[in-house]
Amino acid sequence: MTPINSPSLKAPWHALDSLWEGDETVVHAGLPHRQLAPAWQILLLGDGSPTRHLKLLTRQKIEVDVIDMSLIGTSGDGAPELIRAVPTPRMRRQVWLRTKSGQRLAYAASWWDARHVDEYLQNRSLPIWDNLASLHSELYRDIQGLYYGHSAELAKAFDEKGPFWGRHYLFWHSGQPLTLIYEVFSPYLQKYLGSMAVRED
Repeated sequence: MTPINSPSLKAPWHALDSLWEGDETVVHAGLPHRQLAPAWQILLLGDGSPTRHLKLLTRQKIEVDVIDMSLIGTSGDGAPELIRAVPTPRMRRQVWLRTKSGQRLAYAASWWDARHVDEYLQNRSLPIWDNLASLHSELYRDIQGLYYGHSAELAKAFDEKGPFWGRHYLFWHSGQPLTLIYEVFSPYLQKYLGSMAVRED
């Protein structure tokens, strides 16, 4: 498997220290079930809203804790190479997705055109999908990369041992790239999805 561009471990956001990476070819083909179980593939490789999926799984409202909104200008910010598709100057947003009861389920970093971010994130305390759905925007989630790796920061934040599964994708709107998003999911979701891999006896 040819690795895609690895985010820098020194990035000011929680990039995984990858043990394995897959590119767009892997995303479209899917993975052997011994590597990633079917239910987890639906979550990671499907083009639906993760906040909607998490709500359906947990039967709880999914809330957002915004932990960072930083202007980064023209910096690549240690992000995947697709950040070049996002116009400059850029803004980086980092959030936790959690249940109303406080269980953290996912982490997301996203990069936006700073000149237009307020148009699409009118309520910054809401998940991205909720903001965009309220605008009735036509959107396409173009998943480009998959990651399996460690992060001491995420292990502490999730209170779960790694490795973790993550992905990155572009959101497209009206034929133009809107934002680049990097997401990592907590192994806590095994409570709902089952084991992350299928054992072969």
